[in-house]
Amino acid sequence: MASIRPSTLLLRVDGFGWQDCLATGPGSAILGSLLFSALFPAPMSVKFLLRVAGTLLLAWAAAAACVALHTPLPWMLGPLVATSVLSMAGAPTESWGPLRNGGQWAIGAALGLYFTPEVSALVGSLWWAIILGIAWALLLGWGFGAWLYRLHAPRMHGVPASMLRSTSYFAGAIGAASEMTLLSERENARTDLVAASHSLRLLIVTITIPFALQWSGLQGLDILIPTVRDVSWPGLALLALLTGAGALVMDRLGRANPWFMGAMLVSMAVTMAGLHLSAVPQALVNAAQLVIGVSLGVRFRAEFLHTAPRWLASVAVGTFGLMGICAAFAAVLAWATGLPWVTLLLGTSPGGITEMAITAKVLQLGVPVVTAFQVCRLIAVLMLVGPMFRRIYPPTEGGSAI
Repeated sequence: MASIRPSTLLLRVDGFGWQDCLATGPGSAILGSLLFSALFPAPMSVKFLLRVAGTLLLAWAAAAACVALHTPLPWMLGPLVATSVLSMAGAPTESWGPLRNGGQWAIGAALGLYFTPEVSALVGSLWWAIILGIAWALLLGWGFGAWLYRLHAPRMHGVPASMLRSTSYFAGAIGAASEMTLLSERENARTDLVAASHSLRLLIVTITIPFALQWSGLQGLDILIPTVRDVSWPGLALLALLTGAGALVMDRLGRANPWFMGAMLVSMAVTMAGLHLSAVPQALVNAAQLVIGVSLGVRFRAEFLHTAPRWLASVAVGTFGLMGICAAFAAVLAWATGLPWVTLLLGTSPGGITEMAITAKVLQLGVPVVTAFQVCRLIAVLMLVGPMFRRIYPPTEGGSAI
């Protein structure tokens, strides 16, 4: 190995694989310090940490039980179901944001390894189908919101029509819960109903689709597998630094899902460049699924059950309807593209990016295609759903939507 200064980074490439990696000196130390401060911004109380530890122990036990029962996605669905049930029962469950960020970081880095030059070319050739998927998501979200408004307008007399209109619209939009809640607040919507609607939709989709696919035998159809399947600890350290830097940049820019998107985009870029660093250890992927499942489950507190029960019931019914409609749309896309129907179902389903991508990875159902559809949908919805609302429902002279 050539002699280098401590502040430099030495990489030796042998054809398709990284053989050596040295990341020392002030540069990597500074980056590591920035990542640590971003993941762990402030000290926590002992009581809080004990609650987090107890919740994680419960989640691990639930995951182990699901592994023994051979359920789909045991490391995510087990913790999700267990923590959501206990949280609604009033148990002091707790999730720590930095752990969820770390989980998204690991999943994003793992998913990016699928995007080889050949796979990226395949995904790029589907640009027209992805655009159709975006238009479909926007239309479906608007239709869902309009249905909620028509259903509840005669009953919710205490809510002004303009407020119910914006609440229904943003509750129906197929976007990320936190971003849709923030957008709805600007339009004077009932943010509690918007947040509850998205949390319930995500819960239903995340649980229903994996079970349905496993029970129907629709899994293991993936021919697009990561080129790097072995763990190289030096390569993994470099991959962690690079993807962590990408996540940190996205976080500083205030982008949606920064720890997932930033890590995935950097991992994609490295893989598309033909550089093979390391696979992400399966144990780390399992741990990431566990903390993501916990972070979803703790949203459902006891108060959730008392938040407009009729509204939540209609959201639940509507979510099942959305999944059925998306299944039909996926069948049309499958006929037009020649891709497996189940892959396009995951790509167009009204679930979260991370959750649907994990489902595709664990069940081996076309991770790059699913990820491309879901990521493009999220970006488009975040950019367009606000302007669409103001165009469809222009404000009156009093400043409220028609």
